[in-house]
Amino acid sequence: MKVRALDGVDFEIYKGEFVAIVGTSGSGKSTLLNMLAGLEKPTRGEIEIGSTHIEKMTEKQLVTFRREKVGFIFQSYNLLNTMNAVENVALPLSFRGVSKRNRLKQARKFMDLVGVGDQAGHMPNQMSGGQQQRVGIARALVVNPQIIFADEPTGNLDSRTTMEVLRLMQKIVREQGQTLIMVTHDNNLASYADRRIRIVDGKIVGMETGGRLAEETHMEKGVCENETNENS
Repeated sequence: MKVRALDGVDFEIYKGEFVAIVGTSGSGKSTLLNMLAGLEKPTRGEIEIGSTHIEKMTEKQLVTFRREKVGFIFQSYNLLNTMNAVENVALPLSFRGVSKRNRLKQARKFMDLVGVGDQAGHMPNQMSGGQQQRVGIARALVVNPQIIFADEPTGNLDSRTTMEVLRLMQKIVREQGQTLIMVTHDNNLASYADRRIRIVDGKIVGMETGGRLAEETHMEKGVCENETNENS
């Protein structure tokens, strides 16, 4: 049978904004993040980033878009165990043809920015979870992306390190002027964002800036929908 993973999702995100998409497992939040990042396509609707409709792009165009415009922060860090920290951060620049000297210079700059410059020569297994996630953030920043997508970025961290990483992400948005979209199941973590969007069963049920999550009485339909096939 067909399951509607997203249904009539309609919202705008502004340049330099930190937005959290909040929902439980199966709510559709990860599907939405994947669509915004060009990893999945909607069955209906449109996704416009800047003046570009990414739902109309070919797979080759999407690869270029993600490589040049997007940074990713993962829950599991996704660092390569065969590379040290600075090499992991510099890796995205190698796909752009940046010389080794310049990409390592850029990598060190962003490692200093996120507070792990002293870990440059360390292998992933020689760093704590918080240090690895900061390295992951530096890797996302090194390509100077327009948008950063973070999928449960603190899921493997303790509470103290979680707060440190979230404050760092707030700082990045303010100082670097980049847009940050974070998916989380935790409404307390989402409170660090400028705005929260709550999603339930593929539908937006509330938006909030600041204090409490305000339930929406009306949402426009038809901008982003997706259906997936499941065996009954």
